[in-house]
Amino acid sequence: MSYQDPYQPGYGQQQPGYDPAAYPQQPYSGGPSYPTTPAPYPASYPPAGYVQPAYVAPAVASTNTMAILALVFAFVFAPLAIVFGHIAKKQIRERGEQGEGLATAGLVCGYIFTALWLVGCIFYIIVIFFVAAASNSTSNDYDYVIRTAADLVQALR
Repeated sequence: MSYQDPYQPGYGQQQPGYDPAAYPQQPYSGGPSYPTTPAPYPASYPPAGYVQPAYVAPAVASTNTMAILALVFAFVFAPLAIVFGHIAKKQIRERGEQGEGLATAGLVCGYIFTALWLVGCIFYIIVIFFVAAASNSTSNDYDYVIRTAADLVQALR
């Protein structure tokens, strides 16, 4: 037993409300006649055989890895940032990569933090020297500490 949709006419039956006599058929006339010579192409179409080149996105130059490392190491170990920064600048000139600003920032921060580190180390050595000199003194002879510090300053010049 097959399912019959009540809203669809059966196979071979005519749809209700459609009268074929109301729409007379035209006799076949062979179709429209076409010109024997082809018409030129419209202005919007390219001539046959022409293929429009596909759009290719320009290659984006990558950022130099050493430039990124120079900036990162400026805050971790500044002397290494100076080395990486100079290597990055050379590679960027040779390869045409991006990251010139990162390398420069790494170099500047590296030099500044290295200088601050050196100043801090020198200050720390001087403080240790003063503490050691004061503790070795058997009396409260501050003139000895000042003379020793003056000798140290003379030696550094």
